[in-house]
Amino acid sequence: MEERSEKTTAEKSTETSKRIRLLVKDLNKKAHEAQSRGDPIAYLFISSFYDDILRAMDITTIGTENFAGLCAAKAAAPRFLDKAESEGYARHLCTYATCGLGFDAMRQELGEAPPDSPDGGMAQPTVMLGTGMMICDPRYKWYQAAQRYTKAPTHILGLLNPPVHYTHTELNEVRDYYIKYVIEEMRDLVVFLERETSRKMDWDRLSEVVDLSERTIRLWHDTYQLRKAVPAPMPTQDALNAMVPGYFMMGTQMAYDFYKELYDELKYRVDNGIGTIDNEKYRLMWALSLPPWYGLVIFNYFQSLGAVFPIELVYQPPRLIDIPSHITDPIERMAWRFWGAMTGGHEKARSNTGDTNVEWMLELIEDYKIDGVVFHQAMTCRTIHTGQLNQINILKKYTDKPVLLLEGDIVDVRNYNEGATRTRVDAFIDVLDSYKRRKEG
Repeated sequence: MEERSEKTTAEKSTETSKRIRLLVKDLNKKAHEAQSRGDPIAYLFISSFYDDILRAMDITTIGTENFAGLCAAKAAAPRFLDKAESEGYARHLCTYATCGLGFDAMRQELGEAPPDSPDGGMAQPTVMLGTGMMICDPRYKWYQAAQRYTKAPTHILGLLNPPVHYTHTELNEVRDYYIKYVIEEMRDLVVFLERETSRKMDWDRLSEVVDLSERTIRLWHDTYQLRKAVPAPMPTQDALNAMVPGYFMMGTQMAYDFYKELYDELKYRVDNGIGTIDNEKYRLMWALSLPPWYGLVIFNYFQSLGAVFPIELVYQPPRLIDIPSHITDPIERMAWRFWGAMTGGHEKARSNTGDTNVEWMLELIEDYKIDGVVFHQAMTCRTIHTGQLNQINILKKYTDKPVLLLEGDIVDVRNYNEGATRTRVDAFIDVLDSYKRRKEG
């Protein structure tokens, strides 16, 4: 096996993002405490749009993808992947899922979390909440497979994505249908949770949680606008930490306070010209690509060559949407938020590239003064990474910015070659340097 750097995680630039590791530990600690008390615990996926319901019902959550990423970063994933493969799950499946399934299988065999699991491992779930959005197979099937080991009842929320990639479609013609459908799905989820946890929804509290979530999303959005500054006040590797409160703690005061602290820090850095690195030569964008959680140190390698990532397409705050003032029911507001997050770039794409993701890239390239674009093709994640070559081809029709496509995985380090990756980065920096010299001269 190729010799790799011992260090996996990247050095952070902002003090606020450095606190995330403690927040993650606290999340896992609270899950184990809830298990010891017999309180309900839910497995759930990132970006499922129902977090507010769980907060209002005091149901502790475990982000199973987050745990798999933690295992990768802590070099703890291989034994769980091996266990999943021994259970019959193919190596080419989503490694978030196979890492989680391997852990669940080992926990069932041992009667407790496997020794040396990061943060004590995942607590036993009371319920598992899938969601049929984002064309991701595991969001349907992962938790169904996990029932072999957890025996926990599973609910699949049918949040069908609006047809945003069919840019000939008039979305306003189908908007009311989709919002009504999402409202029905959310209400069905409440019924399921009330039945399985013996807890009743407090609708007044849900309204308060939704209010807090909407304020948090706007603050998160405003914070990331500060990242447009030159030099870049916060890089992508910090954002890969800073997304945790927004995606796994939404609807909590702690998430709001985190982004307020991050906003204040970035505002100070911008006002005082404090950048990520001392000599910022190249500004790069991390495209719509999940990162190699076992190899985030690659971002520091870019920095050693004078390149910084001011922005990324993944783990962005949801797009802001103006919810009509007459919409006061909290479930309806959640449905409108879902619609806005899914359709925000559709109209602009219709009049230009015809691809909502490429349209978003072009927008960020301009706003964040980007010199080049880096994609990461994670071998086992079809959801995000299918279509990357098509995105690159369309992108090249609208910009001459240099593009780099790296290869790896999200969790399985066997799909990654660090030496070959650095060699490709070196070559890309040479191309980028020539491009900038040509543009400037």
